[in-house]
Amino acid sequence: MDREPNRTFFLHYIKAQAKWLFMILLSGFVMSVLTALNKVPSHEILYGMGLCLFLLFCAVAFDYQRVYRKCRALQSMETSAAASADFVLDGLFDWLETSDGPLETQYQRLLMQVLDHKAQMRDEMELKSKELKEYYTMWVHQIKTPISAMRLLLQEKNGEIDLSEELDELFDIERYVEMALQYMRMDSESTDYLLRLTQLDGVVKEVVHKYARLFIRGKIRLDYRNVGTWAYTDEKWLAFVLEQVFSNAVKYTPQGTVSIFMETAHVLAVADNGIGIRPEDLPRVFEKGYTGYNGHADKSSTGIGLYLCSRIMKKLGHGFTIESEPGKGTKVLIAFPQAGEVE
Repeated sequence: MDREPNRTFFLHYIKAQAKWLFMILLSGFVMSVLTALNKVPSHEILYGMGLCLFLLFCAVAFDYQRVYRKCRALQSMETSAAASADFVLDGLFDWLETSDGPLETQYQRLLMQVLDHKAQMRDEMELKSKELKEYYTMWVHQIKTPISAMRLLLQEKNGEIDLSEELDELFDIERYVEMALQYMRMDSESTDYLLRLTQLDGVVKEVVHKYARLFIRGKIRLDYRNVGTWAYTDEKWLAFVLEQVFSNAVKYTPQGTVSIFMETAHVLAVADNGIGIRPEDLPRVFEKGYTGYNGHADKSSTGIGLYLCSRIMKKLGHGFTIESEPGKGTKVLIAFPQAGEVE
């Protein structure tokens, strides 16, 4: 503690003990008066008062140090709370094992009950959360089967009647189901992020092929030539991020162009000349659930896609930024680590 906090703590301590100190000093004064009335020599009275004051000072100093050390220990645990909650609880339990009186003992018992109840509630919530994630993961995998069957049926009958709109809607369903699955996987303990040297053209072509139907239907021109670049990344998670970026580019680019190119040697760019993003919305596009002006205009926007992309890119150690200007378009930049930056 610094000098000023020490001084403040000392004043608070004296204020808390003021009534007892006053009673002790008053008792000493009364005893001195009584002894003086009984004609006890003044030097003996002063000697007794000095001895009592010395003993009082020692007792107060000892008690002050005891309280001070306890407060320092609690402050240290409070500072460490952000780093490790388990460490704080272990230290708190050790501190609760000692008490200095029946009142403090009762406080400690109540605090122990609260901590036990909190731990029990945390375990119950973790169990419910785990069961819920397992259920939704199973549901997502199960729903993929009827979706695939429906796609086959629609494709078979698409030659007889025009079912392009139905196929597009089914594609959106598949995309939202995949987004839900990745959302649950992202923070799962079983999820591995495998960084390895990957050819970016292979990942980009796979995503472009998947979204080719939407490009054709929206009359959007694709400007893409092989980038011829290798980068350290996780192919599966990168593909998911590119899918979200392409989805937004197609959605907000009416009859325009989407370009894919290397901005620099280690930065992949996906640019469009669509409606762009307003300056007041741009700093918040990575916030969970934030849709902005464009999202309000498009009722199907959820505000989850870019939030997931940002989280995934951070976990992979990739840069992920967006540049945009209303009426001129949007550019998404993905920065990959160089070979020397990968452990």
